[in-house]
Amino acid sequence: MRLLTMSLLAMLASAAGAAEPAFLIVEKVASAVGFYAADGRRLTGFPVGKTPHEVVRSPDGRLAYVSDNGILWMTDPGQGGNTISVVDLRARRSAGVIELGAYRRPHGMDVDPRTGRLVCTIENPDGLLLIDPAARRVLRKYDVQGKAPHMVVLGPGAEYAYVSNTGTHTVAAVHLASGRVKLIPTDEGPQGGVLSRDGTRIYLTNGKGHSISIIDTARHERVGVIRTGQGPNRIALTPDGGTLVYSLGEGKGVGFADVARGRETLQLGIGGRAMSLSLSRDGRWAYVGVQDQDQVVVIAVPERKVARVIQTPKGAGPDPVLPLD
Repeated sequence: MRLLTMSLLAMLASAAGAAEPAFLIVEKVASAVGFYAADGRRLTGFPVGKTPHEVVRSPDGRLAYVSDNGILWMTDPGQGGNTISVVDLRARRSAGVIELGAYRRPHGMDVDPRTGRLVCTIENPDGLLLIDPAARRVLRKYDVQGKAPHMVVLGPGAEYAYVSNTGTHTVAAVHLASGRVKLIPTDEGPQGGVLSRDGTRIYLTNGKGHSISIIDTARHERVGVIRTGQGPNRIALTPDGGTLVYSLGEGKGVGFADVARGRETLQLGIGGRAMSLSLSRDGRWAYVGVQDQDQVVVIAVPERKVARVIQTPKGAGPDPVLPLD
């Protein structure tokens, strides 16, 4: 009986150790990435470049790209890093880096689902890069005609890239084939954006303007504003296209806005400064990085409540979460 019990415990321990990761967390302060189970256990992880900031997934789901910015806060001085780390999501290991050469402080990224090409903002010098991740080389650098380019979102068909010039309060609509640019005024401190399901609108947070700009992708003009809580920075859209969900840095919470009515409907406090927000594919869960507290707060989106808090290792400093569902 004792041998049977010990055998059963060993089997359970083995099964627990073999758990599949539910999400990848960029551990910014620790300069690492970690694979975590659905219950919040850290299964494994490894170092990437110094102070990584953002992460996107390849269209086939096999790889993740992590921007090795090299500077903790975007307002800090410094040369910064010049690589994008490549993560093999199946093997849970490093798959190398994309060298950026003279282009430094890579930050926001988006990926063309048809070609797999990346666009990535850089803060030294200010600009936008078009990258072939398969060949691991930079194809082109664009002038975004603004300061502190922070985040980027591709428009319909990946014809245009929309870059938030945080330092000069504009969005640069960059035509990727020609390089021509149209600047769209926003409120102060534009940051993260998300494309509407039909591709006609981009919803872009304004961190210091405490608002969301609504950008028309056909006219390349701001056509509306949603007022929000304090310091919105990252934003997502529920699968039905009806609700915007966004992190509130200064507001230490998560905001919800009704797209049809064009207004904020709820601010949910989470007890810490929210640095990032991402949704599970089904829109059921929102993952919010609270870097200063080494936590990821999991929000039950339909119920509009905190479901649980994942405590990452001390000093991890988690920022974005990449769901692997």
